[in-house]
Amino acid sequence: MTRSYMVVYEKGPANWSAFVPDIPGCGSLGDEIEETRSNVREAIELYLRESAKAGEAIPEALATSVNFQEFDPNPETKKYFVEWLSVALPQSIAPRSEHQAA
Repeated sequence: MTRSYMVVYEKGPANWSAFVPDIPGCGSLGDEIEETRSNVREAIELYLRESAKAGEAIPEALATSVNFQEFDPNPETKKYFVEWLSVALPQSIAPRSEHQAA
């Protein structure tokens, strides 16, 4: 099962960075856009697996647009790329036994 999350990529002087609006704090870097895409996919999937293991809700993919002014006062001076990146959702975590010792 997969889900597509919006990912925002920014071209820096020496590399690319990426962040996921629906998963605050989830981002990555890479020398090239392809490496950055691979790295951010890995970061998202790790976040989702760890959230599921902890019994936390998996973030919904709700973002449909980006207000660049919110995080960058001069977005017109930079190069951005936005895509919806398909990632694997974690498999269901086995329910905990109700007969665990207290």
